[in-house]
Amino acid sequence: MTDPIILTVSRDIAASPERVFDAWIDPATARRFLFATPDGEMLTCEIDARVGGRGLIVERRPSGDARHRLLFEEIDRPRRLVFLFAADPAEEGQWTRVTIEIAATAAGARLTLTHAMDPAWAAYEEQTRHGWTMILDTLSDTIGEER
Repeated sequence: MTDPIILTVSRDIAASPERVFDAWIDPATARRFLFATPDGEMLTCEIDARVGGRGLIVERRPSGDARHRLLFEEIDRPRRLVFLFAADPAEEGQWTRVTIEIAATAAGARLTLTHAMDPAWAAYEEQTRHGWTMILDTLSDTIGEER
């Protein structure tokens, strides 16, 4: 058995841990940062935020529609969110696991995202790291409080 590829990305956000957590499970907020790209048009952002609930985020991009699927495994507001994740070209059932941990800081919250990927997806490692970094930057811009 081969060990999974572990990607970790962290971001300090000038917002409360509750606000940071809620952004991930509120469709109106999530559609503004979660898998949103500058050239895309968000078509669908459905989130059933409960253990066993699913999410579907679809953005129309110049290269075609990008589908992202979530299956929630753990919801511990405002500290921890764990979901199974698949994006095109993955087939249904080809899940990877994303863990989001949020801790209070003096200036707001520190979000640490860990993505455990099957080695079969090794070719997507840098693209995935870049994507999560962009998502966390956009999240911070979307909900961060002005100083």
